Amino acid sequence: MSDRQEEELSDSSVEDQLESDGQDGVSTEEDGIDFSAVAQKEVDEWKDKYLRAHADFENTKKRLAKDKSAAISYANESFAKDILAVVDSFEQALASIGGADEQNSSDILDKMKEGVHLTYEQLKKVLEKNSIKEIEGKGTYDPNLHQAIMQVDSPEHESGEIVQVMQKGYTIKDRVLRPSMVSTKK
Repeated sequence: MSDRQEEELSDSSVEDQLESDGQDGVSTEEDGIDFSAVAQKEVDEWKDKYLRAHADFENTKKRLAKDKSAAISYANESFAKDILAVVDSFEQALASIGGADEQNSSDILDKMKEGVHLTYEQLKKVLEKNSIKEIEGKGTYDPNLHQAIMQVDSPEHESGEIVQVMQKGYTIKDRVLRPSMVSTKK
């Protein structure tokens, strides 16, 4: 018998043995262990782990979205609390004006000036505390900070210098909140 014939015989005997086991070439029981049941159990465990991890991920995503929404909604809460003190000062000033009918009008005017000045200073402190600062209105025109609304002749200023501030500008941290409206020399 040739080597080739021996191989064919051994191959056919292996195939016969496998067919008699009824497993199409895969023996699932060896020494009493059912490998398909073990594999299915492991697949079920991994599927359970995946489903739990996925559910946990989805819950975390929903929680973060809710936290983000709340953070955006209440981002100005600190600023609003600070500004309420200024509102209180204005209300007190208005109440004191209403009850001052019998007093001397010059005394009322002096008290109003003082109250408005103190309220203005209080407001400036609140703005500074919240990183809102006034843009300097003197010096050279800067298009990043100023908006030129007109050009005028001025013998006291050089070309490109700010002559007058029409409306103050403000920054919040490093960003321009509102540019200053200015007039510059031609």
